[in-house]
Amino acid sequence: MTHPAVPRRLDAHSPRTREQRRADVADRLLESLENLVHRHRALNVDAEIVAAEVAHELAVARNALLRHRPVHTTGPVAR
Repeated sequence: MTHPAVPRRLDAHSPRTREQRRADVADRLLESLENLVHRHRALNVDAEIVAAEVAHELAVARNALLRHRPVHTTGPVAR
């Protein structure tokens, strides 16, 4: 069984930009889905279980992306 992907950092002490954090979320989602596919192909698991795990991974990614929304640089600034 594989472990969930952990965002990689080149320097643990350097601050991460919002875009880097969003890229980390996308990388983690793709790695998790790839691991899920390999695991379930090997086990020949029921489609409902696969669908539930995919839904979970998507929810985790969606929540992480909401925490790190992109900054829009055009238009008026809301205050």
